[in-house]
Amino acid sequence: MLHLPIANADVNGLVLLMLGFFVGVLGGFFGTGGAFIITPSLNIFGFPMAFAIGTDIAHIFGKSIVASFKHALLRHVDFKLGLIMGLLGMYGVSLGKQAILYLEKIGQVGPTVRIIYIVLLFSLGLFMIKEYYQYSQLSEAQKENAEIKPSKIALWIRGLQLKPLVSFSSSGVQNISLWVIVLLSVSIGFISGFLGVGGGFVRVPILIYFLGLPTVMAVGTDLFALLITNSWGTYIYAMSGKVELVGALVMLVGAAVGIQIGSAATAYVRGMKIRLYFGITLFLAGVAVVLRHLLMPTLAGYLMLSSAAILSCLIMFMLFRAVAEERYREYNKKRA
Repeated sequence: MLHLPIANADVNGLVLLMLGFFVGVLGGFFGTGGAFIITPSLNIFGFPMAFAIGTDIAHIFGKSIVASFKHALLRHVDFKLGLIMGLLGMYGVSLGKQAILYLEKIGQVGPTVRIIYIVLLFSLGLFMIKEYYQYSQLSEAQKENAEIKPSKIALWIRGLQLKPLVSFSSSGVQNISLWVIVLLSVSIGFISGFLGVGGGFVRVPILIYFLGLPTVMAVGTDLFALLITNSWGTYIYAMSGKVELVGALVMLVGAAVGIQIGSAATAYVRGMKIRLYFGITLFLAGVAVVLRHLLMPTLAGYLMLSSAAILSCLIMFMLFRAVAEERYREYNKKRA
């Protein structure tokens, strides 16, 4: 057992390391910090909720440095959009943190955060799973078009010509209202500070469905925005004494390895498949939070870890298979 002096909690160090690795794979693949898994998991494994939130924000900050660099090498990052959303998100994080400290003061932080988690996780997860089912019914030609065509919501938002207008050439978003970016960024920042997440499990769907970014570009851009927003989130939670640095560092060691695998896999997997696996992950995380809310923490913990492990192994399998097939094709070309 590992004793965490700041949170005054005893946890299994190997579990933290494994959790960091699995969520590193998922985070590098989905473009999220994975806090929708880690924050509830830390609470399940003995962290008070406020410490779970602060510690996870610090862990995400360290992890997003590695992940952003990896995705930048793959040219999956719109730095201009990520910078604006990250900076504006800092204000929202401060608002979210103030709300959490107030709920902690009146003794309602745990139940309130879990209920909001449940609503968001199930709503987003089921929506993305349903979208993939509809996509799977299309012909191959229609699938190719669906991969790159912006959603109806994105087209409507782009039609709101409320000046000033901004463009983001790297992600192909032209002449969109700056007020839309401000509203979305502050809202995501609030969710980040309130739920103890990087905001990625909300920001990635918003970048895809509201702004019309390609999936892989949404993944990389979100990780860069996470880096900026969570630097501030780490600072303000640390100043409030709600960050357990030992726990964050143990998870970061595992995450640093997992991120490399998950990020590399995005170069080989189609965007809609990424959305499907993301939706499944959100749904399973939601089930685990429900179990925790119903006072079944052990079962919730096993579900959280096993689902993260299975999905991580699936991502690694897809990556290794794709690399092997690519090398096999290159070998055959050389022989020919």
